[in-house]
Amino acid sequence: MQSITPFLWFDDQAEEAMNFYVSLFKHSKTGSIIRYGEGGRGPIGKVMSATFELDGYEFIALNGGPVFKITPSISFFVNCTSEEDIGGLWQKLSDGGTVMMELAQYPFSEKFGWVSDRFGVSWQLSLTRSTPRIAPFLMFSGEQFGKAEEAITLYTSAFENSRIMAINRYGNNQGGKEGTVMLARFQLRGQEFMAIDAAMEHAFNFTPAISLFVKCESQKEVDHFWDVLSNGGEQGQCGWLKDRYGVSWQIVPTVLGTMLQDKDHDKTKRVIEALLQMTKLDIATLQNAYDQH
Repeated sequence: MQSITPFLWFDDQAEEAMNFYVSLFKHSKTGSIIRYGEGGRGPIGKVMSATFELDGYEFIALNGGPVFKITPSISFFVNCTSEEDIGGLWQKLSDGGTVMMELAQYPFSEKFGWVSDRFGVSWQLSLTRSTPRIAPFLMFSGEQFGKAEEAITLYTSAFENSRIMAINRYGNNQGGKEGTVMLARFQLRGQEFMAIDAAMEHAFNFTPAISLFVKCESQKEVDHFWDVLSNGGEQGQCGWLKDRYGVSWQIVPTVLGTMLQDKDHDKTKRVIEALLQMTKLDIATLQNAYDQH
């Protein structure tokens, strides 16, 4: 089971974006959908949050309002298997979007392109015919430049079944600051991620609009990830935190999803009310709210 899931914050386009992505990738589907009800923070019936899979890789989408804006600091690297595969994805993702690197041959790939789609989500497409199909890609820029290796060392030490797979560094006259990370691949809980130190200046950085949602089976896990990842960063509401490098995480017990999908609206309302009072999530308090009569 995928236990770290990219969480995409949209203004009011979550359902449209989800359906668009599912239409692009094979072996993809929508999952659970939670809609706003009476007394909610959005129009009744509109998607509040939803899960979906692209080639078996899970995402979560939220209609959270215009508070945060997605940036390319976290993009999604897609390994493409054929010219037809990469060309079809590029055509649809670039329609109405912004091209960051043209689809072309580069020293590191026989064909590669980087694009932000019309919803603001960034994708790196590479004709590499390798696995996994999709991997989150973190770019450390601005005040976070040069901290990629330090960050991934922290992440791999925090999660079990994790390791740094490879780090390629900039050498002299390779376009980036010598010794910084040109490309790193690492695994967290067996899931692959990628990271770089940006070789160029960018006007954007990490934002809570893309966070990493960590599923926890116990309060002990919640406490561990909350304490490690928030150390030196910022603790937010409802299980959100920002680590010392600016990357946002959500530390969430798996039982919360079951509670929020209950058909008894009084139960879900009580759980949400309890949730809104918390920073770090407390399973016992959520369970008490759920069990009240």
